[in-house]
Amino acid sequence: AGTGLPLPRFVSLHADKVNVRTGPGVRYPVDWVLLRKGMPVEIVSEFENWRKIRDWQGTEGWVHQSMLTGARTAVVLNETHALRRSRDATAPVIARVERGVIGRLLSCEGIWCRLDVAGFKGWIPRGDIWGVQPGEKIE
Repeated sequence: AGTGLPLPRFVSLHADKVNVRTGPGVRYPVDWVLLRKGMPVEIVSEFENWRKIRDWQGTEGWVHQSMLTGARTAVVLNETHALRRSRDATAPVIARVERGVIGRLLSCEGIWCRLDVAGFKGWIPRGDIWGVQPGEKIE
């Protein structure tokens, strides 16, 4: 039995070292290890206390629910992008964020999401980050 929460959904890693297994249980071998606390992952399936996750690079595997948190984060895709003061492509740039940088997801509205990256809070187009569903509103 799962949680009854919608699938897929985004969460983030709760620990600095998370074993990702080939199946839902400790008897399954560790396939790889995630080493970035706060990294967003997408839950694609549930089995008892185990969650099948997918990371931003498409890798999938099973982790125990205790290794995940509902805190929302996003990772910057592709290249360096500007964090802007407002939801406007011409707004002043607050900071530049590089591919792979993780920020706390503060809100998403329309095509824009607001991120907190190391204390810099600004807006970035939804398509430049991974960790939010298309059209998902976050307040």
